[in-house]
Amino acid sequence: MIGVDLVDVPGFAEQLDDTASGFVEHTFTAQERRTAKGDPRRLAARFAAKEAFVKAWSGSRRGQPPLLAQIDLRHIEVVDDGYGRPGLRLHGPVADAVGPVVTHLSLSHDGHAAIAFVILERA
Repeated sequence: MIGVDLVDVPGFAEQLDDTASGFVEHTFTAQERRTAKGDPRRLAARFAAKEAFVKAWSGSRRGQPPLLAQIDLRHIEVVDDGYGRPGLRLHGPVADAVGPVVTHLSLSHDGHAAIAFVILERA
């Protein structure tokens, strides 16, 4: 299955500025925050990746009830390999519910937009 998500970077940056909401801490792992270095474009692309993964996973279950009532987006982690290429690492209830899968991730940001594509394959 394929999932895609597009994020408006200026609007997303406004969410990031609302530190009282805890949005950043409830959405991104400590490693994701370190890797993004506070850059709203990089965080927006990572958020898009998490949303694109959920869409791909949801699409693979078309006609079936959701396996999880709620998803902690920190359990869908965007990681880089040793060469800076992005990938996904699943944790906790998300990893358990999804089962063995292979994920492919592409991220991009330009101007006011950040986008992510996820391909999800059964392992």
